[in-house]
Parts: sequence; C-alpha cells; structure tokens
Amino acid sequence: MAKASNKGLKIALAVAALFVVLIAVILYLLAYGVITPQMAMLMFVALLGMYVGFGVLIGVYRFISKLE
Repeated sequence: MAKASNKGLKIALAVAALFVVLIAVILYLLAYGVITPQMAMLMFVALLGMYVGFGVLIGVYRFISKLE
C-alpha cells in the first residue's frame, strides 16, 4: 500500500514542478519582451484554468471508478 502512495506523491510533485516550470517560461518570455504583459496574464489564467479543469476531470474520474 505504501508503494501506491509513494507513486501518487511522485506524480503530484512532477505536476507541481511542471506548473512552476511553465510559469518560469512565461516570466522569461515576458522579461525579454517576447510577449506583452497582457499576453502573459492571459497565459497565466489559461494555465491555471487548464490545471484546475483537468484536476476536476481526474477527480471525477477517480470518484466514478470507485462507484463501479
């Protein structure tokens, strides 16, 4: 049972690390003038929306799979 918990923790850390890396890429593009501040804000909101949306989707999937 501990092995499954450890696997879940690794996945959660990988997802969190990817989120931080994507935010760093957006900040890098903003700092070097590749994108405007408005475009960076839009990218931040879209990134957060995707993470929340897919998180809800995964949560619902796990809930439904436990019902069957």
